[in-house]
Amino acid sequence: MKIVIHNDNQKNIAEVLSDDVIVNTVQDALDLMARSDILTPKKIILHKENINQDFFDLRTGLAGEILQKFTNYHVQLAIVGDFSSVKSESLKAFIRESNRGQQIFFVEDIETAKKML
Repeated sequence: MKIVIHNDNQKNIAEVLSDDVIVNTVQDALDLMARSDILTPKKIILHKENINQDFFDLRTGLAGEILQKFTNYHVQLAIVGDFSSVKSESLKAFIRESNRGQQIFFVEDIETAKKML
């Protein structure tokens, strides 16, 4: 796993890069937020493919648990990926509602993620 810090409009944003799934559990998300190279920005970009697919099945409760931790610790999160093929109406609604807020975003590309954060 590699962390790239983007300095965009005088704000630091940590982008997590990996070829593997790195967030499988709530503890994985907490460990990620606690890393010293991510702690300062408090703005994180994660790629969809680095998150366990159970996260995107809202029935598992994993998304709610993980995103609640980001909210509790005041860490903004942008999840980058292609969400256009989502079939679940509840997940579509969840993504729309998240994108209306100021904490969690589901976006298509890095540039949009940086703008939202």
